Amino acid sequence: MSHPPENHFEDNETRKIRLEKLETLKAKGLNPYGGRFETTASIAQTLADFQENKKVVLAGRIMASRNHGKVYFLDLADQATRMQLFMKSDVLGEDAFAMLKNLDIGDIIGIKGELFITKTGQQSVRVLEYHVLSKSLKTLPEKWHGLKDVEIRYRQRYVDLIANPEVREIFLKRSRITAFIRNHLIERGFLEVETPILQPMAGGARGRPFKSHHNAYSLDVFLRIAPELYLKRLLVGGFERVFEMNRNFRNEGVSTKHNPEFTMLEVYQAYADMQDMMKLTEEMVAGAVHNVHGTYKITYQGQEIDFTPPWERRSFAKVVKDKFDINPDDDAAAMLKKIKAKRANVRVEKLTRSAVMKIAEEMMEEDEIVNPMFFTDYFAFLSPLAKTKVDNPMIAERFEAFVAGMEIGNAYSELNDPVEQRKRLMDDLHDDVETGNRAIDEDFLNALEYGMPPAGGLGIGIDRLVMLLTDSASIRDVILFPLMKPLDGKPEAAEAVEKKH
Repeated sequence: MSHPPENHFEDNETRKIRLEKLETLKAKGLNPYGGRFETTASIAQTLADFQENKKVVLAGRIMASRNHGKVYFLDLADQATRMQLFMKSDVLGEDAFAMLKNLDIGDIIGIKGELFITKTGQQSVRVLEYHVLSKSLKTLPEKWHGLKDVEIRYRQRYVDLIANPEVREIFLKRSRITAFIRNHLIERGFLEVETPILQPMAGGARGRPFKSHHNAYSLDVFLRIAPELYLKRLLVGGFERVFEMNRNFRNEGVSTKHNPEFTMLEVYQAYADMQDMMKLTEEMVAGAVHNVHGTYKITYQGQEIDFTPPWERRSFAKVVKDKFDINPDDDAAAMLKKIKAKRANVRVEKLTRSAVMKIAEEMMEEDEIVNPMFFTDYFAFLSPLAKTKVDNPMIAERFEAFVAGMEIGNAYSELNDPVEQRKRLMDDLHDDVETGNRAIDEDFLNALEYGMPPAGGLGIGIDRLVMLLTDSASIRDVILFPLMKPLDGKPEAAEAVEKKH
């Protein structure tokens, strides 16, 4: 059985006192969980347009309280910032002022008052009346520190957002990033669409899916691992530019770069190719960076990254040739032998070329790649949905975009030959050791036989992009509610997961 995490910044006595205050408010005829409360502006807007004696109506959470006899000073915080409240006995009235002792840090209140500047120069609100909107029964932490608190931060994100304004800023930036990307695409004639999350067959990428069962249809279904095959059906249907900001699910391991539920952007453009997707990636990602930071240069985990286009290009085929002496026509045993010459303790679950090349790619990610870089010239057997080069059928028209050692993007010149696509998918079935998938999406192949225009397709990992633009070390830092391992009453269990990865 799973147990809730220990709330180590609260004890039973504190909660008992708050419950007593709650009952006192009720006994005085006050509703401690009020209703609709219309404000004149946010606190940030109020401070920006500050005028002495201006009447204001504000709402937020009490984040600090200081009692000086006949005067209370409270710090009121909303989504973006905080402001000082000045609450005086002869202004509020004796009864209302006396009830202030029943308010605590964490309570949500609404106030009506007028702006003024204190003798110390502090922009403040002289409160004329207040309303309790939500009485808090739990205390807020004074600060976060240590790995155990990081664990609780993820599990109790609602407290994390209250206590750490810098965490709220991450998710405000995330919203700005996704809004910029959407607008960038829509301005260029792309149509935002929605494709099924629940699918009768998981396809479009390699990944182990989550499986469920639909009772009414007596049908096994899967949470999607990628929307690619459905978006290509839309190209067949006549839509020429489509994109989806989609949630994908893969039943695989977790790390600072991987979460079982994640957000991808997928874009498809008819009559385009990999080169067009490369240009789109540079413009869109660099534009998002500049939109958030006002510059193309940012700092991520102590390293300066320059997103200024054009980005460097590097041949994957050449790198693995230079690093491991691997050729695209080598068999799996030959590839593994060459990799073991560099790292003797390498092991693979099943000896296939894809499994061996996955190890090679992971070793390449360990190299210092800081500024954005496009790796091109991937082996065709690693890219069953991509066209191959006209002059070299062993090499795919594909790129992957890397920044700071992380893959953030993947793009193809999309294969639109239905006969060749069937052959390539059949070959991939025998090479796939990651998913256990042993089926081909016949409806997708049927769609291709109606004719899909040549196209470029692009996938961008939104979570990883947000990590870069918010200087976040873990993917969990940029996902509001990441899936967590049950603690089973042992806080160190989840910490061990983090340490392992």
